[in-house]
Amino acid sequence: MSRRYLFSSESVTEGHPDKICDQISDTILDALLTQDSSSRVAAEVVVNTGLVLLTGEITSKANVNYVSLVRDKIAEIGYTDADNGFSANSASVLVALDEQSPDIAQGVNTATESRTEDSEELFDKIGAGDQGIMFGFACNETPELMPLPISLAHRMARRLTAVRKTGDLPYLRPDGKTQVTVVYEDGKPVGIDTILISTQHAPNIGDITDEAALQAKIKEDLWTAVVQPVFGDIAIKPSDETRFLVNPTGKFVVGGPQGDSGLTGRKIIVDTYGGYSRHGGGAFSGKDPTKVDRSAAYATRYVAKNIVAAGLAEKCEVQLSYAIGVARPVSIFVDTFGTGKVGDEILLELIQEHFELRPAGIIHTFNLQSLPGERGGRFYQDVAAYGHLGREDLDLPWEHTDKADALKQASKKYLSDAVALN
Repeated sequence: MSRRYLFSSESVTEGHPDKICDQISDTILDALLTQDSSSRVAAEVVVNTGLVLLTGEITSKANVNYVSLVRDKIAEIGYTDADNGFSANSASVLVALDEQSPDIAQGVNTATESRTEDSEELFDKIGAGDQGIMFGFACNETPELMPLPISLAHRMARRLTAVRKTGDLPYLRPDGKTQVTVVYEDGKPVGIDTILISTQHAPNIGDITDEAALQAKIKEDLWTAVVQPVFGDIAIKPSDETRFLVNPTGKFVVGGPQGDSGLTGRKIIVDTYGGYSRHGGGAFSGKDPTKVDRSAAYATRYVAKNIVAAGLAEKCEVQLSYAIGVARPVSIFVDTFGTGKVGDEILLELIQEHFELRPAGIIHTFNLQSLPGERGGRFYQDVAAYGHLGREDLDLPWEHTDKADALKQASKKYLSDAVALN
């Protein structure tokens, strides 16, 4: 008997209060790593009406102007009008930073810049910056091997910002949220049930002041300029039965930090798989790559994506766990939910054989400490909105599928003659 169900995921725009904080945190990380790739960073940000508070622990030789970084990022996002209750030039910026605890640092302070030692020996000397569990996931529902609900939600959120910044829909303001509900049958997406967009907007559009007419205009514009363009390479399209909801409360004029406070690390499900896969609980933004909350989560995505790209499973979830100061993972777990072409225990062997999962090895494989400097001083801030995973608009090393062919070849010895890979 077939099973039919609905699954929803949401995204938020870069002007959402929590996402403002994530982007400021990662802008600071970019600036510090650009000047000093050994910087230890845990940057936390709080925003509210007219206020930005920067706190956390930072140890670095870099010399940066935190206030200027904050103001420039707020302006880039689009908060430049003081009438909105929050703007780049008028917000108060408070800085309250400490240095990283030496008890935490001692497990990871071996200089990773040194290449005089054998890498195997060096990678074993550098332990994880904290204990924790991390999950990575991939599936074949979309070209980028992400779950369809979160992929569509992110695409719509990016379009919402794009048409605001290009001036195609100039009445839009920076704050916004998207949500997509997908119909599944027997674990496969078959339709679009509901599309929800809540977007901040100006009180009036031209000479339209009537609230019902205003919302009708916004709904019509969003369907044409935001919703329809995101389905270009997606086989499943909205149908006549798809519900399309826009600003269900009737209007959304007061938004951003004036409407709600924001905090770094409060959108971890938006940042990952939209709830479709499990989450270890650790946020990403503002953390340098010695923090396995970030680097190991990228590594698990890399592993899972290459397994699916190799045709070894239709969906794959990988878990790692670490102990503070210990280099090698405490545990590795893989689950293909019955879709694997080889057993999960065999995939575990392939993971251990083909992937570097020690923190220093992950940093080295993805070049995580040097990327901001190599890309003009910005890297992490660009993944701080619209998802850290599945981003085909950015060249992210953990999204590469360069291990897929090797995995496919290595798996052949485990396959019977009756089983063929795609």
